Amino acid sequence: MNEPDPRHVDDEQARLRLTAHPLQRIGAYALAALGKTSAVESLTPDGFDAAVKTVTQDAVTAALVRDTKSEQGFWLKTSMSFFPNSKMNHLSNAKKDNPTIRGAVERWRECPDPSAWPEAACVLCGRQAVGYYGKVDVPLAESDLYRNNTPRGHAGMALCWPCLCSFYALPYGCRLTGGPSTALHSWDERFMARTLSRRVERNRQLIALGRADSGRVLSNEVMALQALRRHEDRLIAGVELLVFSNNNRGQTLEIQSLDQPIAEWLRRTSRPPYNRGFAALLRAHSTPDRPGVLGLARNAFRASEQIASACGRYLTARLDRGVIRTDTAELAGLCFSFVTEVMRMNQNEIDEIKAAGAQVAAWLNAENSAGQLRAFNATLKEPRRMRHWLMRRNLDALLAQDGGISGPLVSESQFRLLFDPEVEQAWFHRQLLIVSVVQRLHELGFKPVDRAEVAAAMADEEKEHPEDIDYLKGEE
Repeated sequence: MNEPDPRHVDDEQARLRLTAHPLQRIGAYALAALGKTSAVESLTPDGFDAAVKTVTQDAVTAALVRDTKSEQGFWLKTSMSFFPNSKMNHLSNAKKDNPTIRGAVERWRECPDPSAWPEAACVLCGRQAVGYYGKVDVPLAESDLYRNNTPRGHAGMALCWPCLCSFYALPYGCRLTGGPSTALHSWDERFMARTLSRRVERNRQLIALGRADSGRVLSNEVMALQALRRHEDRLIAGVELLVFSNNNRGQTLEIQSLDQPIAEWLRRTSRPPYNRGFAALLRAHSTPDRPGVLGLARNAFRASEQIASACGRYLTARLDRGVIRTDTAELAGLCFSFVTEVMRMNQNEIDEIKAAGAQVAAWLNAENSAGQLRAFNATLKEPRRMRHWLMRRNLDALLAQDGGISGPLVSESQFRLLFDPEVEQAWFHRQLLIVSVVQRLHELGFKPVDRAEVAAAMADEEKEHPEDIDYLKGEE
């Protein structure tokens, strides 16, 4: 004799669909992973039922713990940030026996009888809704002043059975802390499938242990950076970092976004040839009290243009001593790739700046003077001084017949890019000029006269932050 179907829907209605709701999409991929497939469209009705059964059983197990402060209480504590005042975590459970709690949770998580279905379509996918749902079942995820409570006279959100189950599976696709949860969302389906599959696998281990993840994460942005660098294929869409809580004590939602160009660039920093400069990129963002990976991740999400600026500051920070860093070539290459691929700077302008940089570097190399390099670097913050210095060196180069330099150091069109008030990015072009000069000097093997001072400065300045060392080891 066949067992009755607990979901009361046919196979077509039980097929999981991706909608425009980011949290539903995260939950749908989590269900697919629980159903032993990475592709949502490949999840069979039987796989869907098995995944829902797993979610329900885990909810029952957590509810029977009763105490969020017990050694096994982490999953129960987490549920309060997703399903507050539900049958899973209601305060009255402390006075109830196991069969009563089990029955209540199972009834909460079963598909309503068709006789109770409303005459409404699912607001997310358009199929037959099985009920109206609010805060207990669906993280509404808005600010604490808006839309976190179902208005009086409003039944709630009409949802079909698969979309409702996607929200029940949402915790499996998030990084869980017991407080606000973190999730990554993208319209790149391969990224979603692979990232969520790894997250579900990890969360299932934590559920089995009943404890929080002991692994330390420096920040949510660093977690996102790790996920991007682990992804194998080219990203075709941007990535959103969602930090939210549905807890009654304070509903929160914070969304930070990476556009596709910078998300893809960060991914490529883990692969040749970009990976050769990644350690230097971390050093460029490091401070005595902050590891570089934290600075890089924060800049990526909050002020991406600061990445190029950090590279420039690092490469020029010791030019006052005539120091060319040993990691100059790798970091300068990364810097120019960022300017091209992320900032979308005009390639002709980049080529002009590089050409000018090569000429200035050739003159400095011929002079073989740390003092001249220091003098050039000192002009960076004063456009008039830099313009005067370049014009003077233009004349010097033309008068020096044996200097090995063909033509002027800087052409008229290059002067315009660097100093014309009508060129909006002229200040940035000047910074790139110095990066280009330093890069070319490194290629030429430029060695200032004061070799001992250079060696001491290099040893002092190119040490990794201890937490960056740990991060890089963790990626091996």
